[in-house]
Amino acid sequence: MTNDNHHTTCCGCETEPLATTPTATTCCGAAASASSACCSGDATLAITPDHAPPHRNRVRYHVPEMDCAVEQAQITQALESLAGIERLAFHLSDRILSIDAADAVQAQAVRILQQTGFKPNKINEQQASSLEQKSFWQTWGRLLLALGLALSAELIGIFFPENRISLLSETVLALSAIFLAGSGVLKKGLVALSKLHLTINALMAVAVIGAFLIGEWPEAAMVMSLFALSEALEARAVDKARHAIQALLSLSPQTASVQTADGRWQEQTLESIATGSLLRVMPGGRIALDGVVVQGKTTVDQTALTGESLPVEKAEGDVVFAGTVNQAGSIVMRSSAPAGDTTLAKIIHAVEKAQNERAPTQRLVDRFARYYTPTVFFLALAVMLFPPLLLGWPWLKAVYQALVLLVIACPCALVIATPVTIVSSLATAARIGLIIKGGVYLEQARLLQAVAFDKTGTITQGQPELVAWIPLTEALSQRGLSTKQARELTALMAGSSDHPVSAAIARGLAWEKPLPRIQIEQLSGRGIQGLYASKPYRLVNRRYISEQGFDTQKWDDLIHAYEQQAQTVTLLSDDAGPLALCVVADVIKPHAADAIRALSERGVHTVMLSGDNPHTAQAIALQAGIQEAQGHLLPEGKLNMIEQLKQQHGLTAMVGDGMNDAPALAKADIGFAMGGIGSDIAMETADIVVMNDDLHSVVKSIDLSKKTHSVLWQNIVLALGIKLVFLVLTLFSMTTMWMAVFADVGASLLVIFNGMRMLMYRP
Repeated sequence: MTNDNHHTTCCGCETEPLATTPTATTCCGAAASASSACCSGDATLAITPDHAPPHRNRVRYHVPEMDCAVEQAQITQALESLAGIERLAFHLSDRILSIDAADAVQAQAVRILQQTGFKPNKINEQQASSLEQKSFWQTWGRLLLALGLALSAELIGIFFPENRISLLSETVLALSAIFLAGSGVLKKGLVALSKLHLTINALMAVAVIGAFLIGEWPEAAMVMSLFALSEALEARAVDKARHAIQALLSLSPQTASVQTADGRWQEQTLESIATGSLLRVMPGGRIALDGVVVQGKTTVDQTALTGESLPVEKAEGDVVFAGTVNQAGSIVMRSSAPAGDTTLAKIIHAVEKAQNERAPTQRLVDRFARYYTPTVFFLALAVMLFPPLLLGWPWLKAVYQALVLLVIACPCALVIATPVTIVSSLATAARIGLIIKGGVYLEQARLLQAVAFDKTGTITQGQPELVAWIPLTEALSQRGLSTKQARELTALMAGSSDHPVSAAIARGLAWEKPLPRIQIEQLSGRGIQGLYASKPYRLVNRRYISEQGFDTQKWDDLIHAYEQQAQTVTLLSDDAGPLALCVVADVIKPHAADAIRALSERGVHTVMLSGDNPHTAQAIALQAGIQEAQGHLLPEGKLNMIEQLKQQHGLTAMVGDGMNDAPALAKADIGFAMGGIGSDIAMETADIVVMNDDLHSVVKSIDLSKKTHSVLWQNIVLALGIKLVFLVLTLFSMTTMWMAVFADVGASLLVIFNGMRMLMYRP
């Protein structure tokens, strides 16, 4: 069973799921347990996105009693032992619970929930949507009215003191404000106290009830109103970070134009489109599903998936992806994956799963908060008891200062500081084509000391290209051939073979008009030969030329120079000897050298691990500026080299294509899969998937990690610093309760907005 939960901030503010550890702590600082009060939950189950593809047996329930993580935890604990439940999904702000299970199991789940004290009401999707449409009164109106009533009570107390009518008015206004803003908080707080759990609701309940009992009615109302308003503001801020990921969903249209059996085009919902269907995409339209172009040519904007702004040419046989934009011509494509299994869906799933994994700094803060809240609670108790006994303080004054201390004790700002920053950074990474699979990798990237690269497809383009065509003018003159004729002859020979080197030569020569294919014969391990105008010609390697006894001494130095650069020389020849040289190489990617230089500037040691021969590996490494190269490495050899690098340098990353590099990617502290777009293996193996196939993304990962770490610690210092200042001021009786609430609210909003700056960060 999986538990897809929308955790809350400090007591009810809905956020993205943030914890999957067995003993997750919460914004209230207490270890999560099923019996704890608000802001706690035993997250022992895996979490998946709430907007995963619809399950055939998904039922939604409206649970009026469920509006906080405590109820979520109770439901999870009650149902986790029930066999047959595949997934739970919580939407706390709308009190909606979704259960994926067979009908018989659904009935059992309802009975268990009823026995636990909940009253689930089955609803359909339309009813669920209407529940999500809240009025202004439900969201902000009642809170603003409560704040206005609390402020009115304060003003009456200031301007009309010692007046029975004014005292009565204060009381009525204060009670009304507390009822509007905090009836739920009080109820949950009292439940928590009855179970001896020191949650934020418990702290606020004690503070408000205590203030009321000592006659500070306006302040009690102000505390509750400001606290409720701060929750709403925090929820809205956190939602913005969460929606940065969910916004990816809107990239894919809800319908597509599908060709029916009778040849007509009909709009259909994505869920109803079978894999293999023909889809038509008009210019300016978004591509709805992954697939292959079968008709037409166009350019496609793939920014949403790769972060690159330049459009990509697409023609028949090319792969296209859901969520990308068809810019130019009309195309017909054949779908290759259902709606729930597109590359876009996998990206969303990977990033949301990453949000559930607690980053190291977040775990550190949680451990601190676990002890922080009880410590301050007992400090407040000491402030209430010892000053009156030892210093002669009036009891009412001591109780008041203790209540102020309790309000300050809320660790919301401290604990919410890390998840908001992490979620914002993950969203930014996704926007620039980096899929980071957990906060731990986001934080660790800044510590990388060594990066190992695969050669083919990572440093190089992964396919041979023609880098030079050199006519041997003296030989051509002797045969009565022009340079143009020799070039055409080379293209004709190469275009008649399917060998990768021949294909590279044919592409590189790019003849103006289509050339016919001629009958050729393979020369095993040497090349090809064929007849043209009744004369034999050959496209062969140097070995064949040597075996035929042709004198190549005058070109040996030139050929050797190319081979020293890991380039392959193929010769066009006739019966009398060579006529032209074709130089083919798997060239390095355009910005590889610049990216490697940037890594070196950051103090990162770079290594190439290749299955190619050491000579070729060294040559490519030299071109790219890589400091060390190792050749003749099988997958096991790459894995052993990663282990050596970890011992010699420390934290080590592996950058590969996610296939034959899988063992090394898994062994490295951080595995980067290059060219992850559409690659299942890359998605599954690597810790970070680079969707745009750009080595600069490794550098961006490091820079993003450093910036995230900096913002995390800014937030921690802000949260602790503000609380420390007010704790000291409270001990010297220099604060009031509403000032404490303002400080708590201010600290929370400061760290949230500071963390959300990562949404705008551009590495």
